[in-house]
Amino acid sequence: MTKGTYPQHKAKYPPFGYSRDSARSFLTEAEIMSPPKYVDLFALAAALVVFVLADLPLVGFAVGAAVWLVQRGVLALAKRRADEALANGNRQKAMGMVAATTLGRVWLMATAVLVVGLLAGREDGLAAAILVLCLFTLSFAAQGIAHLFEPEGEGAAR
Repeated sequence: MTKGTYPQHKAKYPPFGYSRDSARSFLTEAEIMSPPKYVDLFALAAALVVFVLADLPLVGFAVGAAVWLVQRGVLALAKRRADEALANGNRQKAMGMVAATTLGRVWLMATAVLVVGLLAGREDGLAAAILVLCLFTLSFAAQGIAHLFEPEGEGAAR
């Protein structure tokens, strides 16, 4: 085995602690350069500009952005674990992982919006809620569009 490669019988994703060079060998060009996959992050960056220029509550933006990034991390981890479970033939575990993290991510975002609204003010809570709602809608639509263009056999129904 040469540096930067990973045995084919192992899971698709490397364990933590690998260098960028070795991590690149696990991702296809389509996975790296998929605009629908990252459109919500581009929108988040654009929203920062809008919040600053329109003098909207930055506390609401900060909380909304932070909770969005955390839930994206949870989604990536859940997807990785679900893929591993599917690779091992354990569909129930994969579906349980997806269901549990979906509900958990929704509760995380709703709780963060509620807490910022109660502690920092209604305007901050409203700003965070609108930001998270827009990001969720955009991300959901982008995932649907990306799923339409996946090669046959790579979708959710395996």
